[in-house]
Amino acid sequence: MSRPLVARIDSAALAHNLAVARRAAPKAKILAVIKANGYGHGLARVARAFLAADAFAVLSIDEAAQLRGAGYTHPIVLLEGFFQPDELPEIARLRLRPVIHRQDQAEILAKTRLEHKVDVCLKVDTGMHRLGLAPKRLADALTVLRAAPHVGGITLMTHFARADDDPDSVAAQLALFREATAGLELPFSLANSAALLRHPETHGDWVRPGIMLYGASPFAQQSGADLGLLPAMTLQSQLIASQFVRKGEGVGYGAAYVAERDMKVGVVACGYADGYPRHAGTGTPILVDGRETRTLGRVSMDMLFADLSGVPAAHVGSPVTLWGEGLPAERVAAAAGTIAYELFTALAPRVRIEET
Repeated sequence: MSRPLVARIDSAALAHNLAVARRAAPKAKILAVIKANGYGHGLARVARAFLAADAFAVLSIDEAAQLRGAGYTHPIVLLEGFFQPDELPEIARLRLRPVIHRQDQAEILAKTRLEHKVDVCLKVDTGMHRLGLAPKRLADALTVLRAAPHVGGITLMTHFARADDDPDSVAAQLALFREATAGLELPFSLANSAALLRHPETHGDWVRPGIMLYGASPFAQQSGADLGLLPAMTLQSQLIASQFVRKGEGVGYGAAYVAERDMKVGVVACGYADGYPRHAGTGTPILVDGRETRTLGRVSMDMLFADLSGVPAAHVGSPVTLWGEGLPAERVAAAAGTIAYELFTALAPRVRIEET
């Protein structure tokens, strides 16, 4: 019998969330961000669910090659562009769109002879200070790219640093982008999930939803359900043991939790080697037999503890939900001092996946 831990991926929920993005930005094309193995949901799986997207965004040529090998003809954007000049022939062969975020990348691309034309995205740094050209260097890069006979269409990009919590920051970045690109008749892509949902003035020609496609909210004070999204990943397991612990006795490594009263404690088949955050301390929400309770003590490599005080009928074999349907991943992440993105992408390869 296999271990009871399973991540159930709801393809209908993925498609539903894409439709929410489409309704929120009806005039823009959708660049569905499916990097990091589809945010942990499976690259091929999410590509099937997002067939109605206008393009896909990935991180690596390998991810893009998988999509092309599976027959997808969507435009595919490489979010970090290329790293070495010898990658460019493969990028051209696969008809990929690299993000150009440095002047030397533009110059290397312009000097490299390619079999096919390559469309590109040209990224401007308007305040994130991660990737992108300084606004004053944009004209130079455009001159180089436009002079290259094997460079096709150019789409302009930037990325918002605080679209989830600071409208003034969005306005400042948007103003800088507009100033830097004034007079340029080129398509552009600005909006991530947060901007897509909260700042329609940023929609432009392309929006780039990421976390919202997987059912989680980009906002700290709202859940995915609040935004009309459905959880696409539900991580489920079972109780594999229960213990009676007396008041004053410790639970787990380091006795990080000491029983405040005589109590029943459940042992769940899920630990940090499965991708559950080790730093999730006592009080992290968890569902046992469909009832919300809390974790206790330290998360072990393969197991964690659940307080069964309020779940008197719980027994070995009782179902447990770590996050997903009935328990938003955002709540679990907040209790663990992280974000839903990390929960999803940290899911370990040993966790069994079932598609529903």
